[in-house]
Amino acid sequence: MNEQAQIAMTLQTVLPELSVAEIESKIERPKDSNNGDFAFPTFFLAKQLHQAPQAIAADLIAKLDTSKYEKVVQAGPYINFYMNQGQVGADILKAILADPANYGRRDLGHNAPASVEFSSPNIAKPMGMGHLRSTMIGESIARILEKEHYKPIRIDYLGDWGTQFGKMMAAYKMWGSEEEVAKDPINVLLSYYVRISREADEHPEYDDMGREWFAKLEHGDEEAWQLWRWFRSISLERFQRVYKMLDVNFDSFNGEAFSAQKMGESIQLLRDKKLLKKSQGAEIVDLEKYDLPPLLIIKSNGTSTYITRDIATALYRKRMFGHAKSLYVVGAEQEAYFNQLKAGLKEMGFNWYDQIEHISFGLMSINGQKMSTRKGNTVSLEDVLNDSIDLARQQIAEKNPDLANADEVAKQVGVGAVIFHDLKNNRRNAVDFNLDEVVKFEGETGPYVQYSRARAESILRKGGLRDFSQVDLTKIGAEEWELVSFMGRFADVIQRAADNYDPSVIAKFALELAKRFNRYYAHTRILVDDEQRDARLAVVQAISHVLKYALLMLDIKAPDEM
Repeated sequence: MNEQAQIAMTLQTVLPELSVAEIESKIERPKDSNNGDFAFPTFFLAKQLHQAPQAIAADLIAKLDTSKYEKVVQAGPYINFYMNQGQVGADILKAILADPANYGRRDLGHNAPASVEFSSPNIAKPMGMGHLRSTMIGESIARILEKEHYKPIRIDYLGDWGTQFGKMMAAYKMWGSEEEVAKDPINVLLSYYVRISREADEHPEYDDMGREWFAKLEHGDEEAWQLWRWFRSISLERFQRVYKMLDVNFDSFNGEAFSAQKMGESIQLLRDKKLLKKSQGAEIVDLEKYDLPPLLIIKSNGTSTYITRDIATALYRKRMFGHAKSLYVVGAEQEAYFNQLKAGLKEMGFNWYDQIEHISFGLMSINGQKMSTRKGNTVSLEDVLNDSIDLARQQIAEKNPDLANADEVAKQVGVGAVIFHDLKNNRRNAVDFNLDEVVKFEGETGPYVQYSRARAESILRKGGLRDFSQVDLTKIGAEEWELVSFMGRFADVIQRAADNYDPSVIAKFALELAKRFNRYYAHTRILVDDEQRDARLAVVQAISHVLKYALLMLDIKAPDEM
């Protein structure tokens, strides 16, 4: 039982008309620890009890059994609870030390499947920095849900269908050569795409050629399919190289092309339910009653659209995975699109339409500059990761030139720095990326949190104690209590991150714990030989564990030495 639940149960004995859950929802944490560990406001009871809040607080305290607490005092309209620091702190430490990998876990999901679609790059184009946000937000959300006992299904819905591939084929047929592509497949194919996109303003027939090649693809033309398979194969090989660096693995790479083969069922369902209407030669679903634009299902030239394939995908995933949640980690600009998708499924009579959730995120810029594949000013994600690793290696060489596994640590720090910079921001906010700032060992960075954890491990090696089963953990002082009580919030932090699908909640917690630990380290002689030494080491071990597993939920490694 957590401390809030304990306080709620204590209060419920004198407030029987309220449930424990209702009381717990009102309990606050004072900003100043001098005002106690928890506070219960009485404002909301004034109307019901016909008393001033201050009087209510005084009356309730007089009736409470306060024997489980260090003290319970009135502060105006608040009842402030001071926990028994030694005993509560010992309980928190025991829970962390006994099973660090599962500390903070709650069974919210009951092992229910949750599909998470993220990353989803387009074939024949390099993964740019713009893909970092979807990839890492999606991976972290999957890990957070896993922590809360959901069963995530990670899906990389490859952009391997649509008119843009017709454009790519048209460009290759006009200007490309197999020999040139073989030297540098992705970048050469991208150059073709950029060229045809730029020149289409002066040559509108290029757009027509692109549409013609996509129509060939949809109608089974062998040459079009041969080019498509080639483009897809060389792209996926390059993507996997980046995913390996990020330690991201998928359960499915079925993309738009896979869904295109399954559109027949959903289109027939729309016809059977008389939802399809003719409009200027195209076929649409009217969503006027939802105040949304119509769904364009079949274009006037007979080809499908993205949302046609997404409806087929939604039906397939529900049938295949039986999900309780179906999450789409896609940029904020697609909000209206997902409202259309859900409305379309609702019109088709599928009552699970509300399991679909659009996990939106803000755009990323590089040094204040926006990126665009069409304009050819993307920044390669793989190049940025390699540059970050090189910067980390330089700093490690300066700080610890004798580090045995320096190259591996540099990879963990360099990649972790890029990921942390992304995930420490609320996912809905725009993010500007500056590599030199990201890899610093000081400030609000991933390397700072990793270095803090490595510092804790260094203290533990010097302390020589790893088995705390015989240590009196009640021997912590006020400074240790501040750290332990903060770690006691970990379960609430994880749940908040899961409820809001926001990894920044975890990142900010890890950053704050690292800051608190470093302040403690600066002002406390941890290894001084007194009766509290082993309890202090237990606190340091707990900090090391919590930082490690908080970072792991962000897909960041925590080196033991740096």
